[in-house]
Amino acid sequence: MWCWRLTSLFNVPCWLSRSTDHRSAWLPGYRKIFSAAAARWHHTAPESLNCAWQLHGDHLELRYANTLMRFDFVWLRDHCRSASCYNTKTNQRSLDTASVDLGIKPKAVRVDETTLFVTWPDGHVTRYGLEWLVKNSYEGQKQQVMHPRILWNAEIYRQAQIPSVDCRSFLETDEGLKEFLRNFLLYGIAFVENVTPTKEDTQILAERISLIRETIYGRMWYFTSDFSRGDTAYTKLALDRHTDTTYFQEPCGIQVFHCLKHEGTGGRTLLVDGFYAAEQVLQQAPDQFELLSKVPLKHEYIENVGGCHNHMIGVGPVLNVYPWNNELYLIRYNNYDRAVINTVPYDVVHRWYTAHRTLTAELRRPENELWVKLKPGKALFIDNWRVLHGREAFTGYRQLCGCYLTRDDVLNTARLLGLQA
Repeated sequence: MWCWRLTSLFNVPCWLSRSTDHRSAWLPGYRKIFSAAAARWHHTAPESLNCAWQLHGDHLELRYANTLMRFDFVWLRDHCRSASCYNTKTNQRSLDTASVDLGIKPKAVRVDETTLFVTWPDGHVTRYGLEWLVKNSYEGQKQQVMHPRILWNAEIYRQAQIPSVDCRSFLETDEGLKEFLRNFLLYGIAFVENVTPTKEDTQILAERISLIRETIYGRMWYFTSDFSRGDTAYTKLALDRHTDTTYFQEPCGIQVFHCLKHEGTGGRTLLVDGFYAAEQVLQQAPDQFELLSKVPLKHEYIENVGGCHNHMIGVGPVLNVYPWNNELYLIRYNNYDRAVINTVPYDVVHRWYTAHRTLTAELRRPENELWVKLKPGKALFIDNWRVLHGREAFTGYRQLCGCYLTRDDVLNTARLLGLQA
């Protein structure tokens, strides 16, 4: 049975028809349905006239706010927010999902201006806000963005004129911290100025927004060209654009850099918005984007230097997307650490190389490169799931300190300040 919200007997819901050209073919049938269902209609305020619903064998179909949604009956019962099913104080489910009859069907359904009411066979009534359903339906999620961002190349970023945040404001005020996090969430990079150039003060800075992630490099690390670790980064050589810790099962979320001293030339830091480059691939070659998001690869870190003995392996595609809306949330790109490709069949691997070449070409476009000279007192925070970094070769003594931050804690700090993260 369909229920329509209509102000006139002849207002046919547009989503019931395939096209106006075929209306004559189905209009008689429509009139028959109208006649049979007339006693069951509910007339409501004009703002709810775009709502209609229909029961099927195993789901309810609902049209509201220009969104056509389908809800499995078990899903509807499982997501009841009544006092007996959901604890609003803890925001946790009380209902035992495993106790719900997998063949459950509503006994009755009705809708008013804002709410869907479902009565279950045992008499229990569940109320769902129509706006809540739009927000939490699969179809609604496909239309939403999990993390609002501004994609950028060098020119876009420069024109935005994103200000650095002063260290004192960052540490002592919610306004300064919120400005910093807003910039970081939108662009994937953010700077703090006037930081005392010591590892200890950099640590205080980092702990303002997150727990420091303990890794094989320790918590806070010094970084210079002494080859003290088995990594090209501990040399004076140029480093091509890459993301860090691709050899972790979960790559580190945020990286902090602070140049404490440089007595020499060169050493500029390269930053590239990997999501901007990936978006270009999606627009130009969607099949290649899809391949890069589905083919799993191994990355590894092998180290036998001094007392450091490590062999770490992380597995995942180059591009990681939410499957329901194809939104990119992580790029795992490091040509230095990519292991032997032995997870891809021969008839796919050449296509993967072609897709990888397309992405690499975008990442290496000069217009996408933002070059920054790090200096003592200026700390840089990088979203390691999004922004690739590198450096040019340098001379002389150059020392940086830094750390990795836990991503969840940074996002939690942002949410507590009212930001979408």
